[in-house]
Amino acid sequence: MANFSFLLNQYAYRSFAPACLEAEKVFKTSPVLCAIGCRKALELAVKWVYTADKSLTPPYKDNLSALIYEDCFRQAVDEATWKKLNYVVKLGNLAVHTNRTIDVGEAYQALTTLFEFVQWLDYSYGREYRRRTFEAAQIPALSVLVDVEKVKKQEALLVQKQAEIERCQAEIAAQAEELSALKTENRKKRVFVPTDISEWETRKRYIDLDLKLMDWDFDHFVGQEIEVDNMAGVSGQKGYVDYVLFGQDGAPLAVVEAKRTSKDPNVGKQQAKLYADALEKQYGVRPMIFTTNGFETYFWDDLTAPQRPVFSVFSQDDLARRMARRNSDIRLKGVKIDTVITNRPYQLQAIAAVCDRFEKGFRRALLVMATGTGKTRTVISLVNVLMRGNYVKNVLFLADRRALVGQAKENFQAFLPDASLCNLLSAKDNKNARIVFSTYPTILNAIDDVKNDKNERLFTPAHFDLIIVDEAHRSIFKKYKVIFDYFDAPIVGLTATPKTEVDRNTYDFFEVPKDNPTFSYDYETAVNVDRVLVPYRNPEVTTKFLEEGIVYDDLSEEDKERYEEDFADEDGNVPDAILPAELNRFIFNRETVDLVLDDLMRRGIKVQSGDVLGKTIIFAQNKAHAQFIIERFDALYPHLKGRFAKRVICDDAYAQTIINEFKRPDDCPNIAVSVDMMDTGIDVPEIVNLVFFKKVRSKTKFWQMIGRGTRLCPNLCCSDAESGSYQDKKYFYIFDYLRNFEFFRTHQDGIEGGETLSNVESVFGRRVRLIWHFQDVAFNDETYQAWRKDLISTVISQIGSLKTERVSVHACRQYVDAYKSEERFDCLTEEDKTRLIGKIAPLIMSEDSDEAAVSFDNFVYGMMLAKIEKGNVQRYVSSLTGTAKKLLQKTTIPQIKEKTETIKTMADKAFLNGADLLSLERIRMEIRPLIKFLIDSKNKIVFTDLHDVRIDTGNSESLPLPTSSEEYKERVNSYILQHKDRLSIQKLIRNLPMTEADFKDLEHVFTGELGTKEDYQKAFQDKPLGLLVREIAKVDRTAAQKAFADFIADNSMTQQQIVFVERIIDYIVQNGYIKPAVLNLPPFDRPQKLVTLFNAQKQEKLYKVIENVTNNAVKAIG
Repeated sequence: MANFSFLLNQYAYRSFAPACLEAEKVFKTSPVLCAIGCRKALELAVKWVYTADKSLTPPYKDNLSALIYEDCFRQAVDEATWKKLNYVVKLGNLAVHTNRTIDVGEAYQALTTLFEFVQWLDYSYGREYRRRTFEAAQIPALSVLVDVEKVKKQEALLVQKQAEIERCQAEIAAQAEELSALKTENRKKRVFVPTDISEWETRKRYIDLDLKLMDWDFDHFVGQEIEVDNMAGVSGQKGYVDYVLFGQDGAPLAVVEAKRTSKDPNVGKQQAKLYADALEKQYGVRPMIFTTNGFETYFWDDLTAPQRPVFSVFSQDDLARRMARRNSDIRLKGVKIDTVITNRPYQLQAIAAVCDRFEKGFRRALLVMATGTGKTRTVISLVNVLMRGNYVKNVLFLADRRALVGQAKENFQAFLPDASLCNLLSAKDNKNARIVFSTYPTILNAIDDVKNDKNERLFTPAHFDLIIVDEAHRSIFKKYKVIFDYFDAPIVGLTATPKTEVDRNTYDFFEVPKDNPTFSYDYETAVNVDRVLVPYRNPEVTTKFLEEGIVYDDLSEEDKERYEEDFADEDGNVPDAILPAELNRFIFNRETVDLVLDDLMRRGIKVQSGDVLGKTIIFAQNKAHAQFIIERFDALYPHLKGRFAKRVICDDAYAQTIINEFKRPDDCPNIAVSVDMMDTGIDVPEIVNLVFFKKVRSKTKFWQMIGRGTRLCPNLCCSDAESGSYQDKKYFYIFDYLRNFEFFRTHQDGIEGGETLSNVESVFGRRVRLIWHFQDVAFNDETYQAWRKDLISTVISQIGSLKTERVSVHACRQYVDAYKSEERFDCLTEEDKTRLIGKIAPLIMSEDSDEAAVSFDNFVYGMMLAKIEKGNVQRYVSSLTGTAKKLLQKTTIPQIKEKTETIKTMADKAFLNGADLLSLERIRMEIRPLIKFLIDSKNKIVFTDLHDVRIDTGNSESLPLPTSSEEYKERVNSYILQHKDRLSIQKLIRNLPMTEADFKDLEHVFTGELGTKEDYQKAFQDKPLGLLVREIAKVDRTAAQKAFADFIADNSMTQQQIVFVERIIDYIVQNGYIKPAVLNLPPFDRPQKLVTLFNAQKQEKLYKVIENVTNNAVKAIG
């Protein structure tokens, strides 16, 4: 019997069993066919695991490599087995896409690896598992007649019907709950032992394959077990190099030191260096160095840079190019910048800064330049310098949208007309060009698919010498990280507004300090000092409906009748009001849109002697909103023949052609109605009007959108009511109908949306906050304490499930390990709460596949906290009653019918307003499983025509400019944290008296070294220097306790009074000082207030101690 025959009796495995058996069956016939068969069988088996296991979430791309490398899968599979899987993928690719021979040993390794993975699968999910070993003698001996070319074309031995595979997968999916539970039980009872392989096997199977994939010719340019003399400088001592890779001229390009798969490859680092020393003496050329165990590979050119991890050994051409560059004597500082491309001083500084950073050996650089200041031209000039300096030959330019890719290529073509360029999205362009432009998904696919003239992989790991990432704050993190792991190239990032979020930190990615990019040029300087951008005017205007919603009682009798027609439900009920948030999402009012368009056409900046509205972008809420705007525009202005305003959304065929037309100054459309597509990166200097017809809460996105209008446009003839007619674009208008400016004046940092806080993370954080609140005496009864214990158990379980193999978990392991025991939760401090929410919550992964239920958990926990913390409960009440009403419309569903009484309770606003936390918890537990029945409920799109009124709030003040004061704040914060040992800062931390000299020292730092007095005033207003330092550096707990020691030592103090003082100490430690008024606010007002705890005499003494602590930070002694 064949090794895979045991699968025949396993009905659950029938989606991949035939492919496994067929791969083994053709082994004796053809190693090539066996390799192809193993790859296909592995793909089917891996997809089976994803279907069967509810804890696994498939990646955005479902090819085999992406499935294998997804974190959840990698953590699920035995590590030693997982490391071997890529061998099957690589060998299969080699067999399908090249004419290279596959030998019997390589095919055998693929077959045994497939067998090992299937054994792991059976060990985890099987019902009749037993340990099996692969026996060579059991491989079928018969030869099979197979069409090799046909198999290569279909990339599989068997053509299984997709419908059949999907049917099998559907059956497995239905058993996923059972199989996932079975896995947990199986692993408790069973043992799985992966196969270890020797160093020789590692070399022959894994490293040989990697070299073949890089098209190394073993007959002429790969030497194995090459003898060298004088090892370690000892005359006559011989060594044997695992691999020497030679160039076309016969000189060694690199040595490869191989270690067995279970070993750290860097065990051989010094050994490889000694081989390089010996070969250098023999050939007069120093080879580069690779160390590898077949899974991890490190590269070291010890004449130019430190060792670093790489995807694989490099190709011959790539190594030769790097060897030639190593021998170049050209210094980048000696290469003159072409001022035809860039002539502004700040652009020249940016180029010099990157060149200087690269010459110092750094491999990543970040340019932070305000939108419109010429980032693309700067990077074109940089590429020109690096090419002429022989620093780079091949360049990859990455952007996240097709329009930006095309625009970048046009700009490069204009300034580097002799360079060969390729837009990878165009089938016509030559892929061998020196500068390649691409989106992230396109280059990912091209890595596998694009071949050179020799039918070899074109985009090898070392093909590019430089990668440019445009708008680096958007797509480079998380799912596209694999691109930067694959390509070994220096990276330059371009951005106007980098985010500094926990798991998407732009600065960290580019390996620069948080407050110190390679070069920065802010918006304020560009507008007010260098005047290379134009300012904006923002006449803030809205309408009654956009501001207040549509309130039935406020309508005229005629409009009430129309309202009833448009919004009545099946029972004739009409809502009391339509909320502002519902307008332009699925409810569209003609007059509201007409008012906006009329306002724009009358008051917007005109061109062509004041006859025509200048180029304008209207930022719409969604696709339906954009279409409705276009329809109303064409209805209002039919004489413009449907050409003047056009919709630009990513779903539209040929949307790029509309963008191209919009960019031409004398062409239509003049109005582009955009949904996200034109928020960033589109350069049209002629834009003079922007219309914000949607809410924006991301600060980054908001300034990017404003940046569409900031570019200079000399010789543009403009006119408006404010300035009459004038030459050159002096400013541009922003019509803000949704009060975005008002929002950002109140919330200067904005709200960056759900990118940084998932429901899972938020739920974890809210549970921690509830645990913290429930330790208060107000929640001291048994019911609440039992609930608190359950919450602790849940939180600890989530922490315990974190895998330390994950890089993010490993980085926070000190916190993860600290909070795995129940004792640590007996009495959480403020610091504990901060660590749990700030450090551990972002690591938590969902174990609940019901996303709707988790979202409901998050919402109800939020309402609980709002009740405890005296927050806005009404928004929760309104939403819960709305959810209840929707559920009551679906009582034909048995699960909903069963909970009808609870749902009716949830629909009662009076009950919810008075409900205690236990009642809300009961609602959460009973209703959470029902929320999934609402997720398919689509809001009906309604078009109505009710009378709206324009509300003009006048020309509003401009927003604070986005970078300067924030950068100053970051510099101050960073300085204090890095210089805690400075005497003046130490005194403040330890609550010691300050001298005049100490305060002058701080003043010199903050208003001399880090910025000016104006900078300080703008960032921190009149806050005393000492209190600012204390807020950032905190106060030493021992010092704070010492300050209150005499007060607490009073023998008449009660336990409650001491606890109160301890809270004050905690507050001072965290915040640096405390204002007396704070003592009357939560949490100091529970369980007893200050005035009831202390008599007047003790209150006075307490206030005096607090005053002394504060005075030590604001008053000088002597």
